Amino acid sequence: MQTHTIYLKNLSCAHCAGKMKDSLEKLPEIANVEMLFTSQKMNVTMQSGKDLSDVFDNIKQICNGIESEVQLVVDKPIEEDSGFNKKSLIRIMLGSAIYALAFLINSGQAGRIILFSVTYIVLAYPVVIELVKSIKAHDFFDENFLMTIASLGAFMLGEYPEGVAVMLFYQVGELFEQLSVNKSKNSIRALLNIMPDSANVIRDGVESNVRAILINIGDVIIVRPGERIPLDGTIIKGISSMDTSALTGESLPREVQEGDSVYSGLVVIDGVLLVEVKATFENSTASRILDLVQEASDKKSKAQSFVTKFSKVYTPIVVVLAACMALFVPIITGQPFSEWIYRALLFLVVSCPCALVLSVPLSYFAGLGAASKRGILVKGSGFMEMLREVDTFVFDKTGTLTEGTFSVDEYSAVLMDKQEFIKIVAACENASNHPLAKALSSYASKDDLDNVSEFKEISGKGVMATYNGKQVLIGTEKLIREAELTPTQITGAKAVMHVAIDGKYEGYVLLKDTIKKNAKAVMDGLRKQGIKRIVILSGDRQDAAESVAKELGIDEVYAQLLPDQKVEKLEVEMAKAKGKVCYVGDGINDAPVLKRADVGIAMGALGSDAAIEAADVVLMSDELTKLPVSLMLAKKTRSIVMQNIVFAIGVKVFVLVLGALGVATMWEAVFADVGVTIIAVFSSMRAMIPPKEIEQFEAK
Repeated sequence: MQTHTIYLKNLSCAHCAGKMKDSLEKLPEIANVEMLFTSQKMNVTMQSGKDLSDVFDNIKQICNGIESEVQLVVDKPIEEDSGFNKKSLIRIMLGSAIYALAFLINSGQAGRIILFSVTYIVLAYPVVIELVKSIKAHDFFDENFLMTIASLGAFMLGEYPEGVAVMLFYQVGELFEQLSVNKSKNSIRALLNIMPDSANVIRDGVESNVRAILINIGDVIIVRPGERIPLDGTIIKGISSMDTSALTGESLPREVQEGDSVYSGLVVIDGVLLVEVKATFENSTASRILDLVQEASDKKSKAQSFVTKFSKVYTPIVVVLAACMALFVPIITGQPFSEWIYRALLFLVVSCPCALVLSVPLSYFAGLGAASKRGILVKGSGFMEMLREVDTFVFDKTGTLTEGTFSVDEYSAVLMDKQEFIKIVAACENASNHPLAKALSSYASKDDLDNVSEFKEISGKGVMATYNGKQVLIGTEKLIREAELTPTQITGAKAVMHVAIDGKYEGYVLLKDTIKKNAKAVMDGLRKQGIKRIVILSGDRQDAAESVAKELGIDEVYAQLLPDQKVEKLEVEMAKAKGKVCYVGDGINDAPVLKRADVGIAMGALGSDAAIEAADVVLMSDELTKLPVSLMLAKKTRSIVMQNIVFAIGVKVFVLVLGALGVATMWEAVFADVGVTIIAVFSSMRAMIPPKEIEQFEAK
């Protein structure tokens, strides 16, 4: 079964996109259609043994039958939309001019009717054409149907200005909706426009510019200051500072040198780099992130799914109620039919669901864009909604709350000078690959290293070496006791290196895993966001985990856990929690726990396939501050969604009541539909603006 991506240029109607999906999935050659409206594309999975070419003409016919201006392009991303549809803009301007002329020129009643009729034809013909296509497809209960019936009904009742106004302002609303949708799409594209189309490749000693998609693994590319890294690779020559902000949201540059990995989308600030390509164009980091963000924007939240389902049954119900109002109420009350037909038409205009259908997904789309700009990739609005419901955070310790690298906390010598003592220990440990040994590298000079000979690593215990003729033994308490010496008893969370020199116990070095900068402020920030419980799951020693928990004010610690035991403890916490449980880890060895949690957050996932695959939220850098920020963005986005829903429904219900009482006119109905839609759509764009509390938190 093959899946193809088909780009849908000029797709501007969310409801139409849903109808395309439903219609295409009825074709026997197609197994599944994933419609990504905000990305203007769909992923079409063919039945086994079927090819896209066998059915492409049918796909094109169906899509154009639903929205005639849509252009289908296979496997080729579309360019940015300029905003307004020029044909629609010209049509609206022409219609508005004729409409104004009908009021300004004293041409008599017949002349005005002609001018209003011409205006209506100019404005309404694309809407009516779409309605006719929908009727042929037996799926016509949509906004085109509501607006056509309402406007034609007004004409038949002799309300010519109001009939034209319904169609004019509906078209103006459609134009502004299209502008908002395109602005939102293009802002995401601009944010993630981090993939260079070409790269300078060195082949057989000759430099040439080659399309990035044609570059192979193993090719060597040259990247100069100001240029973006086009493909993931390893530096084979050069030193540079890299701007990582496009991927990680971090403002501080990263220093790189020979042997370091670099990723597509990073910008070279200074220096020239020779990079050996390690991934193809489609598998490079920036390409994978681009796909992730675009597809995430179309994965629906509960609110979004509800609105989509609601709109499918909502329109038929509205039409039936309007028909009952027009036919039965006059019979029951004895009032004129014309009066209640007018009220029924008003009811149809007010009831159009455009404000909800568009503003809800746009709000989430804007929120996802705001998060992406800060290096927070949320895999869909559903997970953004879940973040708002989290009340328990569970953390991995090493590499998440701590740096995962050790530093010297204190050291003590029994007989010799302390500085001489630490210099000898550092020189002897220099050749070891043990993580604890790396913490001592800064304490020894090159001359000290030259004094070391006969180095030997004792597996699982320590090292043995000769320093200027002195026999040095460094390692665990067990190693010192095996040498028939008595080490100082050390208790607590820190790692210990005991030292013996020339057969005498000389002292110890205490090392600690450094807690990440701002970790305490982040825990406080989570508490302020309503997080009631914070837990550590660690494979480290109990005392080491408890030490970190005590310093950060964490509620519960489970230590010395294997990966499967971490899952068990996570399930214990999920049973206790009243809300959702979020697990934060490094995305590689924590993959099972990330998958099991309600929301899994992978930190520092730049270039990590495992992290991007396993987690629901991906932090491209290892900054803990992004955790409270993600909660703030989720809450703001949800707040805007609810504000739009309450505002849209509130205004519509208010005008409906006025209309039923005979107080409201078609002008108020037009505002309740088009005006509310425009306001709600532009309101949804507020989700792209980070709340002030984020700036205040990051400033601290």
